[in-house]
Amino acid sequence: MNKLENFVTGRWVTGDGEGQALFNAVTGETLAHASSKGLDFKAMTDYARTVGNPALRKMTFHERGRMLRALALHLQKELPRFYEISYQTGATRADSWIDIEGGIGNLFSYASLRRKFPNQPYTMDGESHNLSKASTFMGTHLLVPKEGVAIHINAFNFPVWGMLEKVAVNWLAGMPAIVKPATVTCFLTEAVVRSIVDSGILPPGALQLICGSAGDLLDHVQSQDVITFTGSASTGLKLKSHPVILRESVPFNMEADSLNCIILGEDVEPGSPDWDVFIKEVRKEMTVKAGQKCTAIRRVFVPENKMEAVWKAVANALEQTTIGNPKNEKVRMGALAGQTQKSEVLEQVSKLLAGSQLVYGSLDSVQLIDADPAKGAFISPLLLVNDKPFQQSASHEVEAFGPVSTIMPYKSADEAIVLSRLGKGSLVSSIVTSDPSLARDYVLGAGPWHGRILVLNQACAKESTGHGSPLPLLVHGGPGRAGGGEEMGGIRGVKHYMQRLAIQGSPEMITAITQVYQPGAGGREDRIHPFRKYFEELQVGDQLLTGKRTITETDIVNFANLSWDHFYAHTDHTSLEGTLFEKPVAHGYLILSAAAGLFVDSSAKGPVLLNYGIDELRFVKPVYAGSTIQVRFTCKEKIDQEKKLDTDLPKGIVKWLVEVMDETGEQVAIATILTMVQKQKDEPSK
Repeated sequence: MNKLENFVTGRWVTGDGEGQALFNAVTGETLAHASSKGLDFKAMTDYARTVGNPALRKMTFHERGRMLRALALHLQKELPRFYEISYQTGATRADSWIDIEGGIGNLFSYASLRRKFPNQPYTMDGESHNLSKASTFMGTHLLVPKEGVAIHINAFNFPVWGMLEKVAVNWLAGMPAIVKPATVTCFLTEAVVRSIVDSGILPPGALQLICGSAGDLLDHVQSQDVITFTGSASTGLKLKSHPVILRESVPFNMEADSLNCIILGEDVEPGSPDWDVFIKEVRKEMTVKAGQKCTAIRRVFVPENKMEAVWKAVANALEQTTIGNPKNEKVRMGALAGQTQKSEVLEQVSKLLAGSQLVYGSLDSVQLIDADPAKGAFISPLLLVNDKPFQQSASHEVEAFGPVSTIMPYKSADEAIVLSRLGKGSLVSSIVTSDPSLARDYVLGAGPWHGRILVLNQACAKESTGHGSPLPLLVHGGPGRAGGGEEMGGIRGVKHYMQRLAIQGSPEMITAITQVYQPGAGGREDRIHPFRKYFEELQVGDQLLTGKRTITETDIVNFANLSWDHFYAHTDHTSLEGTLFEKPVAHGYLILSAAAGLFVDSSAKGPVLLNYGIDELRFVKPVYAGSTIQVRFTCKEKIDQEKKLDTDLPKGIVKWLVEVMDETGEQVAIATILTMVQKQKDEPSK
């Protein structure tokens, strides 16, 4: 008997007993058995907290990001093997691409996100705030990795993506993970985890795997842990109500299956490009992964005068969808994950049919290519029509987790918004329209009830990732029935695994803690100009107080002629009545240029390679001819850059705080400029 193993406390362990049988969704043959019986779940959480967590916490964001990238590159080498296993879940090649390469893509995406963070284990969060008149007391927010473990309880439909889209985020944040995939398809998850472990890329304790029941795992969670759940709302509620989770105030993020919807805009006519986009999207969302997606379209709302045209067009599109063995190149829709899932889908459809009629598909037969309907978990796409969506409420309450959608009519755009809300919260909604006013009204009216809204039309359809595709840099989750949580979302997702704390103190102390210069902190001046220092030699707080320059009327006139900026406030003495200015004012960019002339070291070639940009530029006080300016120039932050090629110059980005003051000592301009600065020591490319 082939038994899957669990990866526990750094070892592969077989659970006790026979365990649950796992089947090939296409042929019905037994593939393996999975059991977690006898595992020491307390030891798993202790191991993650005491071994995995410290190892990840001491790594910087950049080191964690490079770890993710290395892991993604490693897994790409195993794609043929993963695809071969994935076919056994009933997934076609296209379905598997979403699951496997989509999951690896999340690793790449979060690896790249490291550049948004400092090269240290923690980061500032948001702006700093001066809390005193003399600027000696201030506060800011810091994000530090939690000291617990991320526990991911995942659904059966995406055994790879469901894991990788979560662990990519918690690893970048500095937390280890325990992954508990749904047992029915965990044989694919186990194969990927085995490859991850064999790579040796992760530190010990960063990842553990449970193939089977979660046992008493949740009895051992603590306040520093984070739990995520993907699956049914009823199961999620049961887990979320666990007494230890409530007692310890453990963060619990739920992403539940929901009754997602799509709207056909009133402006879309049969035969138009947007009409074709709409029909194609509905067909795709019904058949990809055989409809086993938490983001699949379950409710289709169309103007009442286009009901028949829509369902006939969708039915015709479904008729072209070939079903059968996913290994066959002619097949476009595979099997459900197993016979249990098939039975559950048919049971839910029977509830829907109490208030709807079936207009396409069959409950008991399906035409297949290269497969036996008696052995595989195959089902026909099922298209229903509910002519009375306000009276027959099952369409807004019952989800059949398969290739099943219900078409319903609406009388007005406002009514479409009301109908979309009847699902009581979803992960995603779409509207197909080319009318900006209609799109805006729908987004604002339906927005509170959906986690994501796709506005789809011919202008973006070719490159759109589609209704059912959550993206790493956008939040995935939704209100109400959808679970009330969110995951991914780029930097937002990383914050879920970190503790945000307010820190208060003097500007000097906050600068030392954050490694970002805070206004009001003292600077360090020395005889070496900051532009003569290599990246490694520069320290946050290095400061230069420049010489002075008096701005003349000739400067203003010459700058106007050079830049072609003859705005009246700079050049016309007769047009200033009723304005903010007493007399012609110097151009803001003249002041910034003059400031650059003061702080730049032009004596000889140095480590500064180029000006990389300007952030947060503000002109806060007018400068008139006769005013004298001076610059306080401070190293604000250092951002490490990795070499892409061995031939690249080793370098980093330095942010400088530029404070321009007049003869009274008041600020006239403030900005952050960025320079690219060469490193003294070469490093290998990453």
